[in-house]
Amino acid sequence: MNSRSLKLPRKRLILASLALLALSGCASLSPDGGFGPVEQVAKDRLGKQVTWARSDADRDAIDKRVAQLLEQPLSADDAVQVALLNNRGLQASFAELGVSEADMVQAGRLPNPGFSFGRLTQGSSVEIDRGIQFNLARLLMLPMVNQIEARRFEQARGAVALSMLSLASETRKAYVLAVAADETKRYMLQVQTAAEAGAELARRQAQAGNWNKLQQAREQSFYADAALNLARAEQARGAARERLTRLMGLWGSQTQFRLPERLPDLPKAPNDLPDIEQTAMAQRLDVQAARLGTEQLAKNLGLTRATRFVNVLEVGAVRNSYNDAPTQRGYTISVELPLFDWGGARVAKAEAIYMQAVNRAAETAINARSEVRGAYANYRTSYDIARHVRDEIVPLKKRISEENQLRYNGMLIGVFELLADARSQITSVNGYIEALRDFWLAQADLDMALIGTPSMTALPAAMSTTDSGAAAH
Repeated sequence: MNSRSLKLPRKRLILASLALLALSGCASLSPDGGFGPVEQVAKDRLGKQVTWARSDADRDAIDKRVAQLLEQPLSADDAVQVALLNNRGLQASFAELGVSEADMVQAGRLPNPGFSFGRLTQGSSVEIDRGIQFNLARLLMLPMVNQIEARRFEQARGAVALSMLSLASETRKAYVLAVAADETKRYMLQVQTAAEAGAELARRQAQAGNWNKLQQAREQSFYADAALNLARAEQARGAARERLTRLMGLWGSQTQFRLPERLPDLPKAPNDLPDIEQTAMAQRLDVQAARLGTEQLAKNLGLTRATRFVNVLEVGAVRNSYNDAPTQRGYTISVELPLFDWGGARVAKAEAIYMQAVNRAAETAINARSEVRGAYANYRTSYDIARHVRDEIVPLKKRISEENQLRYNGMLIGVFELLADARSQITSVNGYIEALRDFWLAQADLDMALIGTPSMTALPAAMSTTDSGAAAH
């Protein structure tokens, strides 16, 4: 090849530079920061609205909607909606989308070209050197690196969606606990009232000499236990309400929200899910994320193998001018020589990390199957227990109370027996409240088990695209 064929005309150099710059500028940030799919997940899986507050106008709209929902006693769906709009931790996780998308866009752009300028003098001779360099290896690896970063962005979006769904589940459970705690407190207050009446009557009977100290102490003990149970119920009510308040992101006057007096009734029949494992494998986000992460690591492994020998590859155009000689034009290529490091350790590390990810993905799938089976079993058992308490125990206690009332009216039993029976009946009703609470908690756990758990493992730092890009340099 003669020297003429090695010369790069200035016009061609300019066109090539513009083409490379245009290629690097193709990637751009999306208007919604990748939030659209997350918003769609909220609509499809929860039937709820979710908003990323990126401006004062967005925040004002959220505040108005939250205030509107808090004007009336909250339902479970309203509590979930408030949390999805107002929880600041969730809003912070939405910002991860912006960070991840920025990384993806950055990976799709070429690094800025380098420009060098030099002026050398030797006597009356002046040499001016000008050069422009492009990272050719980064250009060759650009499609692969861009794909890797796009998959990372998808994984981040899945993690944000899973965090949102987890918040909805936790809010629903906190709501159930708060309403049940309110009910329990009311019934414990009734028990205390009955026990107080019995203790006062026992005191008067003892003063009149009709009761001995043992009988009086027994009624006083009932009253002391009832007072203790009421205090514990009040403590549990405060803790449950505060947890719900935190999840909904409320403060100030917003904390005075109202709840209904009782939990929703038990459904007529439990959901029958014979193919629950297959359903979970198809729609659990953590399983999908583990699969996506493994595929990404496989792509990174291919990139590491492709760049194990050529670790640095740069091409540049040179134009040197002299005051006493013709202008010198040409190009330069710099390559790192693999004399000492042939990249074998880097490839071995990538393969080990990949196999680690494969086994973790398999573990995620196995655990998911176990979790969903356990959640479904707990759901069905909780339903059976609540139905048994509602249909058998509570009616039986009521029937006993009615019979004792007839015997009291006939003076066959005394007032203390009647009060003790009233306490027993109230306790059985409270037992149904607890069984109903456990069922709705099991329902929320089952719904979450079909979606996934928020404890998704991030990709190892050693296999991030930053390292892959460095290898391409």
